Amino acid sequence: MPQTKAPAPAPRTEAAPRTRLRWWTELPLIVLVYACYSGGRLLVRGDVSGAVDHGLALLRFEQALHLNAEHPLNRLFTREPWLGVPADFWYASLHYVVTPAILVWLFRSYARIYRAARTWLMTSTFIGLIGFTLLPTCPPRLLSSEYGFVDTMAHYSSYGWWGGEASAPRGMGGMTNQYAAMPSLHVGWALWCGVMLWRHGRTRWAKAAGVAYPLLTAIVVMGTANHYLLDAVAGVAVMGVGLLLAPFVTRGADRARALVTARVPALAGSPAGADSAAAPAGSGSAIVSGGCQTSAGERIPRQRESRFGSGAEPGASPKDAGDGAPGWGVPSEAESLGKAR
Repeated sequence: MPQTKAPAPAPRTEAAPRTRLRWWTELPLIVLVYACYSGGRLLVRGDVSGAVDHGLALLRFEQALHLNAEHPLNRLFTREPWLGVPADFWYASLHYVVTPAILVWLFRSYARIYRAARTWLMTSTFIGLIGFTLLPTCPPRLLSSEYGFVDTMAHYSSYGWWGGEASAPRGMGGMTNQYAAMPSLHVGWALWCGVMLWRHGRTRWAKAAGVAYPLLTAIVVMGTANHYLLDAVAGVAVMGVGLLLAPFVTRGADRARALVTARVPALAGSPAGADSAAAPAGSGSAIVSGGCQTSAGERIPRQRESRFGSGAEPGASPKDAGDGAPGWGVPSEAESLGKAR
């Protein structure tokens, strides 16, 4: 019966080489972003009157919307030390511990999504710095006592390392900007950590922590009178905008890297060497001609024609070869009848 020719394989397309991230390049980048975060918080530290006006405007806006989550939580934390002291420790420490721990966890266990997650976090952080600069806001704890807020950080300062001025260690309160309240990056970073735990945590406990951590952080920042409810809402909004902008930031970084490596060849990697090293042994040779297809058993195009002559194939009869028609090793109809007799 006639032999059908197998369909030609689809042309192979080479995937763009992916940059492998290294910890010694990631660590300086994270340190740089944190330095910008800390430095940006200090830019508007002297604008106290404007910060107080912004804080009072937020408070009046919440009252117009009949929102008052801060006062009940603050009174509860002030009245109950078993709630207020852990809340102060939460506010002063977890913001700087949990977020780096999640970054390290993603880098080690989920390298394929680490870069996107890191870019989302850093983009949102820079957006928050813009908010700190353009809208310095006095937190509730620094308003006058007539507004009914108690600074729990100062109230319970004897329990922890922080002083009465801020969540910074004693004697270092003057080195931080206490009016960088809008948006709340405590809530924003906690939301990022929660999303990472929920999506990539392998246990129910991890997913439960992903839900609880941002919710408890929002309660803590209001109960300690460090943020308004609208600060927390703004922190969530900043993370949303950062998530939308992160792909554009990634593409821009890739283009910038391509331009730099094109101008400085020493910084460019060796994709060909990496591909050949990654290919398993015995997997066969690579395609040597982009315009020709090789048949089964060939390593270079037209290898069979050069070995068996034009029009001849292994297993073909001399008559077929002489006619110049490709026999492909299939006997003619006359030969099949002769063998059958």
